Amino acid sequence: GIVVNGLVNISISTIEKRYELNSSRTGLISASYDIAFCILSLFVSFFGERGHKPQWLAFSAFMLGLGSLVFSLPHFTSGKYQYGAKLEDTCQISGTSSANFTCSASTVSSLSNYLYVFILGQLLLGVGGTPLYTLGTAFIDDSVPKHKSSLYIGIGYAMSLLGPAIGYVLGGQLLNIYIDIQIPERQDTTLMNQDDPRWLGAWWIAFLACFFLIWLFIIPFSCFPKHLPGTAKIQAEKISETHDDGSEGLVETKNIGKSIKDFPVALLILLKNPVFMSLILASSSEALVATGFATFLPKFIENQFGKTSSFSATLGGLVLVPAAALGQIISGILVSRCKMDCKSIIKFMIGSCSVGLVLNTVFLFGKCGNEPFAGVSETYNGTGMLYNLTASCNTNCRCLLSMYYPVCGRDKVQYFSPCFAGCTSHLFNNRKKTYHNCSCIGIPIRENHLEDFLYEAVPGKCPTQCKFLPLFLTTFFFAIIFTFMAVTPTTVAILRCVPDKQRSLALGVHSVFLRLLGTIPGPILFGFAMDNSCTLWDINECNTKGACLVYDNERMTYLLLGIS
Repeated sequence: GIVVNGLVNISISTIEKRYELNSSRTGLISASYDIAFCILSLFVSFFGERGHKPQWLAFSAFMLGLGSLVFSLPHFTSGKYQYGAKLEDTCQISGTSSANFTCSASTVSSLSNYLYVFILGQLLLGVGGTPLYTLGTAFIDDSVPKHKSSLYIGIGYAMSLLGPAIGYVLGGQLLNIYIDIQIPERQDTTLMNQDDPRWLGAWWIAFLACFFLIWLFIIPFSCFPKHLPGTAKIQAEKISETHDDGSEGLVETKNIGKSIKDFPVALLILLKNPVFMSLILASSSEALVATGFATFLPKFIENQFGKTSSFSATLGGLVLVPAAALGQIISGILVSRCKMDCKSIIKFMIGSCSVGLVLNTVFLFGKCGNEPFAGVSETYNGTGMLYNLTASCNTNCRCLLSMYYPVCGRDKVQYFSPCFAGCTSHLFNNRKKTYHNCSCIGIPIRENHLEDFLYEAVPGKCPTQCKFLPLFLTTFFFAIIFTFMAVTPTTVAILRCVPDKQRSLALGVHSVFLRLLGTIPGPILFGFAMDNSCTLWDINECNTKGACLVYDNERMTYLLLGIS
């Protein structure tokens, strides 16, 4: 939970910038875990049903630790982060300027190839996660009375969400540490800080720590017996709620499940179960939206509300994870206390999902407009054209598109760099850099003009004027609660509507469809939506497109709402 659903998600924005990847490709990184899970799930659940489940869990811990280690490797093999050339960032009308910096073989980056290392790490994590969420859940259901099963499974799922909570908060704090630990000096001799858009946090530290932590569980899992004491008595007292199509009798009389030859028959029995398949389709559509938001919510907050990567990651975790855990615990308690049968559980799920769907409309009234950006969302003080950073006021400055260093003008408009703002000089006032003689920046209409003489532009993005963040987070928090209130009941309903000897396989089949229709396309689809709302891409000296720099907030909102 810490690694897959926590650290990976909050690191996406940083990984995009560090390794020159777009959101569609980082969406593939997130989906790789589910691809491995999907491929192995059926076989692990089929053979593990009659195997030694705790030993399978020990294997799971080994692979999860290895995957965490592999995921952190790109940091150690890609060299130090080059945050940008040490060139003058102001307008150079005459003489030698940064415009002479051209593409060469040495500047061609191969950082995007590390995509495949991240995918390998996620595939290994998927191999490790397969036994944990199929055989582990079945082991819990085997070992507790029927009416307490939903409570224990709900607690188990809630604990799996405690991991992401730790991942979001811990990882978010580590993003406050510079990626290479030692903070470099900028060309103006001041140390880089988090206000600089080129700042990248130390995303890799937590992955390395989790590698050691997860491997500590290998020996304890290996020491568990095949069945806990009292399991046989508990199994004998359980009353079947299997869908009445004769499948349970067929499984019992033909003893299906002992040989690989039985696999097609066992699979066909489950696929012909209408209740089981309906539950799968419902949970898959829900998973598509949940994983998409889990992957890109920090990035959404960062761009929609103008927050830093570390703050957005922490905030996203504080909303997503407690809400998801609370939803699963509440539903587990309600199903257990009310002693719901399979039919009542399904009705409960329909109600909770309907409320969650209505609350998702927060995107309509909690969205933010686009902040003024010269050459992107508005013209240069009435000159130039949209989607063209060059205008008459900076055409002689020979500015580089590869040098993104945004500044906020006194007119409350953001500029791509001091050069594109037409600034020819800078000063330091109490160690704070200010830019002057900026030909592109207009004079704001204010009663007090004293501020106009202090600066014309300052480094960093302009503060957002959008005040909807508290409203969005509050409503979205409750939307997540009601959405995740269906997760535990879904698992319990699946375990009830199939033959007892097919429970592990049923969870495996459920996991396959959940990933094929939900968690694999979810991050990829959301990634395409994010890329489709991009209005300004990072272009290096060799004219290669990297990560997105500026998004169309309204388009992003409508696309994500449309998917959900």
